[in-house]
Amino acid sequence: MVDQAADLLFELGTEELPPVALQHLSTSLKREFIAGLDRADLQHGEVKAFATPRRLAILVSDCSLSTPDKEIERRGPAVKAAFDDDGNPTKAAEGFAASCGTTVDQLSRLQTDKGEWLAYTLKEAGRPADELLPGIAEQALHKLPIPKRMRWGDSDAQFVRPVHWLLFLHGGSVVPCTLLDAQAGNLSYGHRFHHPQAIALSTPADYADKLRNEGQVITDFAERRALIVQQVSEAARSLGGSADLDDDLLDEVTALNEWPVAIAGGFEEKYLEVPHEALVLTMKKNQKYFPVFDSNGGLMNHFITIANIDSHDPDVIRTGNERVVRPRLADAMFFWQQDGKKRLEEHIESLRQVVFQKQLGSMYDKSERVATLARIIAEQMGTDPQMAHRAGMLSRCDLMTEMVYEFPEMQGIMGRYQALRDGEDPELAQAMEEFYLPRYSGDHLPQTGTGIAVALAERLDTLVGIFGIGQKPSGDKDPFGLRRAALGALRIMREHSLTLNLPSLLDTAQYGQESLLTDHQASEQVYAFMLERLKGLYAEAGVGPDLFEAVAAVKPVSLADFEQRIQAVAAFSELDEATVLAAANKRIRNILRKSSEPLPPQVDPALFTEPAERELHDQLVAVSGRVSPLLHDGDYRATLEQLAGLKSVVDRFFDAVMVMTDDAVVRGNRLRLLADLADLFLQVADISKLPQ
Repeated sequence: MVDQAADLLFELGTEELPPVALQHLSTSLKREFIAGLDRADLQHGEVKAFATPRRLAILVSDCSLSTPDKEIERRGPAVKAAFDDDGNPTKAAEGFAASCGTTVDQLSRLQTDKGEWLAYTLKEAGRPADELLPGIAEQALHKLPIPKRMRWGDSDAQFVRPVHWLLFLHGGSVVPCTLLDAQAGNLSYGHRFHHPQAIALSTPADYADKLRNEGQVITDFAERRALIVQQVSEAARSLGGSADLDDDLLDEVTALNEWPVAIAGGFEEKYLEVPHEALVLTMKKNQKYFPVFDSNGGLMNHFITIANIDSHDPDVIRTGNERVVRPRLADAMFFWQQDGKKRLEEHIESLRQVVFQKQLGSMYDKSERVATLARIIAEQMGTDPQMAHRAGMLSRCDLMTEMVYEFPEMQGIMGRYQALRDGEDPELAQAMEEFYLPRYSGDHLPQTGTGIAVALAERLDTLVGIFGIGQKPSGDKDPFGLRRAALGALRIMREHSLTLNLPSLLDTAQYGQESLLTDHQASEQVYAFMLERLKGLYAEAGVGPDLFEAVAAVKPVSLADFEQRIQAVAAFSELDEATVLAAANKRIRNILRKSSEPLPPQVDPALFTEPAERELHDQLVAVSGRVSPLLHDGDYRATLEQLAGLKSVVDRFFDAVMVMTDDAVVRGNRLRLLADLADLFLQVADISKLPQ
C-alpha cells in the first residue's frame, strides 16, 4: 500500500463504440494513462482496464494523493567566477543567490570533474493529484488511435462516438474537471435496457461488482468473452455438435454486448446443399453467428447468436434471427445454383475482359502465362504437366462466378467445388484452392503436385512481371504484395524440398512476358529480392547472416540444395578446424584478389621448392578424389568433414612458403595451388565468410 494513496476510477460513457476497435482503444487508454501517471510522478499500483460497447474505464489501485516533495539542486557560476581576488562575491554570485531567494553565504559548493561551482538545493512541495489527473486523462484520450473523430450536437468536442457521461473518482472524491464536454461526477449507467438509470459509486474498487449486480453490465472484456465461450459451447453441446469459436468473431461479439446471452437457432436442411464455407461466411460475417458442426466436422443446420439482453421470451429473439438469416442463405443457394449452369472452363473467355495490370495484360493473359510455367514446373517435379496446364487456365475462372462476386473470400474454394461439380480430376479440383496458398505467413501450403505447380507459377510470374515494369516494392509500399508472394514461393520450395532450378524458372517467367517488360533484368532482380526474403526465413530459424552469406555466395540453384549446404556448413562451423580454415580461405581470397597476373591452367609439381607445398598439393589431390563422389551425391556435410582434415597441411604451407616470391613462374604456380584449394571449398560454400 502506497502511503497517502487511494484507488482511482475513470470511466467515459459513450454511444456504442466500434466493436472491432474496442480492445485497441481500451489497451491504448490504459497504456497512455499509465504513461501520464508516471510522467507526473504519481505512484500507483495495478492498473486494470474495462471495456464494453458503451464505456471505456480504468481502475488504478493505490494512486498517490499527491506527488512527492522534491529537492532540486541548481548549479550557479563557477567558484572562480563567483568571487573576486579579495574573496568578495561578484555580481554573478549575487544574482544567482537572488534567483534562489537566498544570500551568497547560504549557497553550497559542488565539486565536479570540470571544477567547483556554486549550488543551491531548493525544496519543491508535491502537487495534489487532483490538479494533475484531469490533464493526464485529457492527454490519454487525445492519444487514442482514432482515425476519424466526430462532433455531436452543438459541441466542439471530438471523439470516436458521442460522449454521455464522465465518472472520475479518486478515493471517495470526484476529480473536478470537464472532458469532451462531460462534467466529471460519481455516476455511471447500467445496461441500456435492463438498467438505464444512474448508478452512484463512492468506492472505485466496487466498480465492476456494482455494475454487474445493479446495472447488469459485465465491464471486464475478458470475463464477458469467457462467458460467451462457455454459453456457446454449452448450447452447441445441447444440439449434439460443437461451435466454431473463431477468435476474431469472439472478440467482435464480446465488443457488441454488455450482458451476453447465448440463443440457439436453426435453418432448413436444404441450405446445406450450398458449399459450407459460404454458409459459414454469411453467418459469421453478416450475422455474427457461431456456426455449429457435427462430430465429423460437417456443418449442422444450427447456429448460436449472442443477445445483449436477458429476455423473458428468448423464442422471440430466436425466431427473429432465423427470419433474418434465411434470405441470406437463400441468396447463397441461388448463387450456387446459378453458377452450376456453367462449367469453369466456360468462364475462360470472359477473363479477357478483366485487367490484371494494364502493362501486363488481362486475367486471360495472366492465366495463359501461369499455365505454361506450371506445365514446366510440373515436368521438372515429375507430376502431370497436362493437368498443371489445365489447372493454370482454370485457376481464375471462379472469379467470374456469382458466388465469388458475393463472397470474395470464396475464391479458390468455389473453384474447388465447381471443378468437382464439373467432374474434373480431384487433384485438379484441389489445385483450384491450393492456387492461393499460402495466403499469409504461417498459412498451410499446397500439397498436391498440381497445386504446388500452379501456386508457384502464379507467384513467380507476378514477381517477374511487376519487377519488369518497374513497380518493385519500396519502403513500406508493396501494393502488389510482392514480399508475400516471394515468401510464399520460398516456403513452397523450401518446405517441400523441391530441387527446381529457381534462376532458370525466373528466366522462363521473364521469357513468357518479355515483350511487355521495360526492365529486362527483372529475373536477376527478383532472384536477389527472394534471397533477401530467404535470409529472413533462415534468421527466424536461428541461422546467422555469416552462415547464410557463405552459402549464398556459391548461388545454389535450388532451395533443397541451399538447405543441404546450410546444414552442412552449420555442422562444419562447430568443428575445431573451422575457424582456422575460414581464416585461411579469407587469406587466400585476399591474396588472389590483389594479384592481377593470369594463373597457369594447372599446378606443375616440378616447380615445387618447398616440402610444404608438395605436401599440400598431394593432400589436395587425395581429398579431391574422396569428395568427388560425395559432391555428386550432394553429401556436403561429409565433404566438409573431409576438407577439415586439410587444416594441418594448410597451416604448414603458410608457415613455410612465401607465396609472393620474386620468381614469377613459381609465384604463379603457388597461386594456382591456393586457387585450387579455395575452389575445393567453394564447391560447398565460401567459408571465408564464416566468423574467424
